[in-house]
Parts: sequence; C-alpha cells; structure tokens
Amino acid sequence: MSGFLQRLSLSCVLLAGGCVQGPNYVKPEVAVPNAYRFGALPERSADPLSGSAWWTRFSDPQLDHLVAEALANNRDLTIAAARVDEFAAILAGTQSQGRPQLNYSLGAGRTRQSELLLPGFVDPVSSSFTTLLSASWEIDLWGRIRRETEAARANLFATEEARRGVTLTVVASVIASYIRLLDLDEQLRVTQATIAGRKKSVDLFETRLAAGWVSEFEMSQVRGEYESALSQLPPIRQAISMEEDALSVLVGRNPGAIARAANLDALDSPTIPEGLPSELLTRRPDIRQAEQQLIASNALIGAARALFFPRISLTGFLGLASPSLGGLFSGPARTWSFTGDAAGPIYAGGGLKSAVDQAEARKNQSFANYELVVQRAFRDAEDSLAQVQHSVELRDTLGRRVAVMKRTVELANERYDNGYSDYLEVLDAERSLFSAELQLAAARGDHDRALVDLYRALGGDWSSTGPVAGAAVGG
Repeated sequence: MSGFLQRLSLSCVLLAGGCVQGPNYVKPEVAVPNAYRFGALPERSADPLSGSAWWTRFSDPQLDHLVAEALANNRDLTIAAARVDEFAAILAGTQSQGRPQLNYSLGAGRTRQSELLLPGFVDPVSSSFTTLLSASWEIDLWGRIRRETEAARANLFATEEARRGVTLTVVASVIASYIRLLDLDEQLRVTQATIAGRKKSVDLFETRLAAGWVSEFEMSQVRGEYESALSQLPPIRQAISMEEDALSVLVGRNPGAIARAANLDALDSPTIPEGLPSELLTRRPDIRQAEQQLIASNALIGAARALFFPRISLTGFLGLASPSLGGLFSGPARTWSFTGDAAGPIYAGGGLKSAVDQAEARKNQSFANYELVVQRAFRDAEDSLAQVQHSVELRDTLGRRVAVMKRTVELANERYDNGYSDYLEVLDAERSLFSAELQLAAARGDHDRALVDLYRALGGDWSSTGPVAGAAVGG
C-alpha cells in the first residue's frame, strides 16, 4: 500500500509541473527619455556615496540626529513596517495551501442503551476509545496555489517598496522642514537687524525733532517704517513655532522646540547625484511597487483560470480504535484509510469566466498604472532638476540685488546728509533692501530644499548601505 501511495504522489507532482495556468510575467517595455531636459547629471564616480547616507553631505550633525530619530520613531514608518509583516504572514499562509496538512484527534465515549432493546446477555453499557492521525494534501495540478503564492509574494515585495517610499518621504520631509527652520531663522535675523537699525533712526529723529531740525512729517515716516518692520516679527515667529511642531511629530516627538546646530551659511551644498533616466526604473520605490502590483495581477489571472479545473486532493487516516483503554494500543486496534478526491465545476452560470475577466481587467489596470507611475517619475525628476537650476539662478540674482541695495542705502544716506534729497529716499532704499534680504533668505532655503526634492525624485539613497535602501524580502 505504501508503494502505491509513493507512486501516486510522484505522478501527481510530475503532472503538476507542466500544467500551470495563466501567462508568465514579462517585464513591460516603457519609453525612457534619452536625457534630462534640465541640467546634465554628472558621470558616475567610482565611489559615489562612500557608504554614507546622502543627507550627511549637508554636514550638519543636528540634522543627522533628527533623521536618525525619525527613522527610529516616526509613526508612519511603524505602520509601513507592520504592513510588511502582515503581507509576509499572508504569503506564508498562501504557501501553506500547497503543503500537507496534518491533524490529530482523540476520543473517548461511554454509552448506555435501553435494556428493553437488547438481549439479556448483552451489557447495555459500552465504552469506546479512539486516536486518529489524518493527513491531507491538495495536488496543485493546475498551478492555482503556485499562482496565488506568486501573487502573494509580489504583494509582499510591493508592500516592502511602499515602506521604502514612506521612508524616503519621511527623510526628505525631515530635511526640508529643518532647512525651512534655518530659512525662517535667517528671515528672523534679517528682520531683527532691520528693526534695530530703524530703532536707531527713530531715536535719532526724535532728537532732531526736539531740536527742530526735522519735521513732524519726516518723524512719522521714520516711525511708520519702524512699526512696519516690527509687524514682520509675529508671522515669522508663528511660522517657526508651527514648523518646529511639525518637525517634532515627524521625528516621533510631542510638539516642541527643535535645536539647530547651524544656519543657512553653514550648510554645505550636496553634489547633485549621478544617474541616467533609465536608472529611475530601478531606484524609485513607487515604480518598483507598481511593477510588483502588476506581477501580482498577472499571476491572479492564472489562479482564476485554474478554477475551471477540478481540485484533486489526497486524504489519509491512520489511527487506533478499541472498546477498552487497555486494548487501544494493541495490534488489532489499528485502523487506516486512504482516499483520493476530485471536485470541479460543471456549470457556474458564467461565474468562473467572470472571475477570469475580472483578473484580466485588474491586470490591465495595473499595467496602465505602472506606465503612469513611470511617466510621473520622469516628470518629477525633470521638475526637480529645473527647480535646482532655476533656484540657483534666482539665489545668485537676489544676492547681487542685495549687494546693490546695500550700496544704494549708503548713497541715499550720503545724499540726505548733504542735503541733496529728503529722507523719503533713504526710507525707500532701506525698504527695498529689507525686502531683498528676506527674498534672498527664502531663495537660499528654496535651493537647498530643491536639492532634497531632487534626491527624492531620483529614488533617494539607492546604495545598499544606506538606511533607506530596502532589505531583500524572501519567501
């Protein structure tokens, strides 16, 4: 009997190898630009990152600490990691369908029958004891379980890529928020310096007004400009408080103050990462996630087609039965059985065909989504490169404007002191300088944030040693 079981099992395994339903996955061809429109990325260096994370190129220890804290405590990352664990368990459960299932049962019973229905020599009280080991195995002859396992594995990989995407977003958000704080700090410094300068002017003009050297009109103009500068402080301080609260939540803290170890001047400007357009397909987590979703949808077509064919299962029982506990483990108490079952549909009212049509429609959706994600990724990269290029131009232009306006203020003061113009000319020049300095501070922050956006758009830290790189997921 055991030889028959071995031959039957071997035959089923050999048959199962060549009957998998549905199309095998073929990586789709997508149109890839030959080059980026804005800014040529440098050639790949021999040691592009030297094993370090890309944000360390800003050379700010406090920023490095905040990123590390976010990677350890951010709640969105915790949720994403738990989803990976969930889909890993789903994969394990799907794989278990193709493995033998073993069960056991133990039973004991004692009954009494009516003596009126039994001959006098029969004891109306009887006992029974059983122990049973059962095994069942569904022969995956048509590949349904293998296709469902393939889909579950692809969904796991997709969830892992989603986790990497969340990680990349969190890291980029932390850095951008920190740079925004430094940007606001610089705006606050410029505003406070302007207020201090205008306070000196107010004091000087009050002395001149008392001596009759200036008019009340000139005095009101100076006071008005001073109050105008003071009015800039509350919005900046409010923006700093809100940015600190947002960054605190990003790193997993309750809202509170954020320590800064540098200012905008002290931040290094990271080198633009190397790369080619085609490398986006292997770097970006969202593209890799979309492809895994396409793989899963493709596999489920085969699982749906396999429902047209019968399910074949083998079931075996091996146990012991005895009317007395003492005789349960004796040779005559042994019992066994073996059965093979096949069950399949004859007519389902079109339900099975509908399931296949649904699976094929979902694959078409996944394919279109994959193409859309790729196109959006290239647009994202192009936009980020354009932002970097134009932010440099704006920053440099505003830097030159600030230098010109400082000289204009000096000349305006000289003209006023020598009686060639009224003080309104000085106020206009100071007002323009204040505005230009605020714009320059914002532009410098925008440039650094544009670099962060570019790293994110290109897939972030794609080196295998970086904290953002996704670990391989097996199953």
